Amino acid sequence: MIIENATPNDLGRLLAFREEAAAWLSALGSDQWRRPYPADRLLKTIESGTVFMVRDQGVTAATITLTEEAEDGLWTVDELSEPSMFVNKLTVARTHSGRDIGGSLLNWAGDRACRAGASWLRLDAWTTNDALQRYYLSHGFEHVRTVREGGAVNGGPRVSGWLAQRPARPAESSFRDLTLAPKPVSCDN
Repeated sequence: MIIENATPNDLGRLLAFREEAAAWLSALGSDQWRRPYPADRLLKTIESGTVFMVRDQGVTAATITLTEEAEDGLWTVDELSEPSMFVNKLTVARTHSGRDIGGSLLNWAGDRACRAGASWLRLDAWTTNDALQRYYLSHGFEHVRTVREGGAVNGGPRVSGWLAQRPARPAESSFRDLTLAPKPVSCDN
């Protein structure tokens, strides 16, 4: 499998990924990702070079967004003074589930964050998705706190405020990495 930067041509696939994941999560009883994500906002993240696609013999198997920009209202000023990178929208196609591609992506992201000079790999997860929270804990993340105040980037109340982090660290990747080199992170997220 390869990992590469997403291009604007991937927008439709990324939106379909989110719909597929929302349907699967709904079948499990979760309300996660039921609200559509704004396509224009997603396109901006693609164009910023922070969205990555995992491809398996030409088939898109997974995606992850890795950015140094924190969502407003989640992390404290002190936390934001530490060089960090943030995982968003980690999604694995149902055709590729059960292989821990997500875990491999988290290791890849931690390595990329480390190479960029970050001390922390951080994320915010759905506040009501206990299984997802356990997944992140099982992959070395530590729960920091849960933030329920504020609004979501796609409208409505905040729903993704379960904050977790783990140190950014070197890791071997099972992906053939075709991404552009990471830019150094700053401490003024």
